[in-house]
Amino acid sequence: MMAATVLVTGGTGYVAGWCIVALLEHGYDVRTTVRSLAKTQAVRAAVGSVVDPGDRLSFAVADLTDDAGWDEAVRGVEYVLHVASPLGDETSRDADALIIPAREGTLRVLRAATTGGVKRVVMTSAANAASPSLYTAEGVTDETLWTVDDPSLPAYRRSKTLAEKAAWDFMADYDGPTELATILPGAVFGPILADGNLGSVRIIARMIQGDLPGAPRIGLEVVDVRDLADLHLRAMTAPEAGGERFLGTGEFVWMREIAQTLHDGLGDAGKKVSTRQIPDFLVRLTSLWDRSLRSITISLGRRNRHTTEKARRILGWSPRPAEETVLACANSLIARHAI
Repeated sequence: MMAATVLVTGGTGYVAGWCIVALLEHGYDVRTTVRSLAKTQAVRAAVGSVVDPGDRLSFAVADLTDDAGWDEAVRGVEYVLHVASPLGDETSRDADALIIPAREGTLRVLRAATTGGVKRVVMTSAANAASPSLYTAEGVTDETLWTVDDPSLPAYRRSKTLAEKAAWDFMADYDGPTELATILPGAVFGPILADGNLGSVRIIARMIQGDLPGAPRIGLEVVDVRDLADLHLRAMTAPEAGGERFLGTGEFVWMREIAQTLHDGLGDAGKKVSTRQIPDFLVRLTSLWDRSLRSITISLGRRNRHTTEKARRILGWSPRPAEETVLACANSLIARHAI
């Protein structure tokens, strides 16, 4: 029997790369989108550092900001993992510069997938799309909660919420065989496949390099990128997953605990990691002129957590401990000379 073909959007991305690896390891043929064929060798090399793609990895040129190429990208495909999100400046004063491309890109993928008769689309959203209001400091929430859009929220959080909402609204008006499932991850760390496009692991690199004077009082639900890829595959094939949201968060840890793990677990390589706690008032003060900090000030001291009971119960998913993930991330950054 011929292997099923899966389309993964944004093949140069951090999460997408590990999804490609997992699919190939499970015997699937993979097609992935790139914005330029010049990127194909880099993707092959990154994936090939874990699994030999052979002739089972192919490429399609398609950009989430353009209609061209998407019908061809989904042709002959049984499943789509929509992992990519258009690039944008999270610190920009114009939130629509991030929101509109994310929402319209998702709709482009869904229109092509439903027209092409794809069995199921699994979309990567974010746990921040299922979070309580800014004024709720404690509590545990699940997939039934939707983040209320608020202009005061960071643009990235709004883009993830509004893109996922647009996807479900699209499917509500669609009458056909294609199904949708969405994955809502927390802070994605773990080993890298290449020294470029570090994505969310850049914060770990900065800690190791000693670029951060300390750790702000921010809690993260750390999920390993390998576990996240596994969750996408489970949601892709489980009969019960169609039409469902799944939180893919991990263990809740404070940034200072992450810094301590790096400092203690890396030996000489961790000597530059600062374990000092940065006071909340200093973070807020600095954010007045450093726009990159403004998106994190709303999270200072918050202990909101998400439950993954649904993914565990329906999909049999179980993420690994945060300490293992953080050290695997750090060691791969060092081994691949990314820092």
